[in-house]
Amino acid sequence: MPDEYEASILFVCMGNICRSPTGEGVFRHYVAGQGYASRVFIDSAGTIGYHSGNPADPRMQTAVARRGYRLESIARQVSRDDIDTFDLVVAMDEDNLTDLEYLAGGSRPHLRMLGSFLPDARDARLGRPVPDPYYGGDAGFEAVIDMIEAACPAMFEQVLDIINNRRP
Repeated sequence: MPDEYEASILFVCMGNICRSPTGEGVFRHYVAGQGYASRVFIDSAGTIGYHSGNPADPRMQTAVARRGYRLESIARQVSRDDIDTFDLVVAMDEDNLTDLEYLAGGSRPHLRMLGSFLPDARDARLGRPVPDPYYGGDAGFEAVIDMIEAACPAMFEQVLDIINNRRP
């Protein structure tokens, strides 16, 4: 995380071309709307490097553009440094979380699923998985955006807790 930021959040899915860049873009928009854009570093990565160097899937870019969002990230693979550096690492499903825990050498409190931030979440760490829309139709992309939008308020509260707990 660059020094000028007070908190950092990383969104992680498998290839970093659909769900995690959408988490990054939608949450960045939400954070900016709250007046915290200059205080929160937001990024995304994938558990595999197959799509590294590519922009977000064009179908996802079209879906988010209809709602006024932009996806500017370039796919990259998550690293052990990411786990050690980011304050909050948000996995899109259980497989992603398992991969992150393996990379981290075990479970960590700041590794959570996006579903744990949804209003109907019953678990502070897990929750419903965000389904991968890659092999589906337009409705799958819309469902991903819906879930991420619904999780934004609780994720933002978590980020505020991080910021407030850093103050002397």
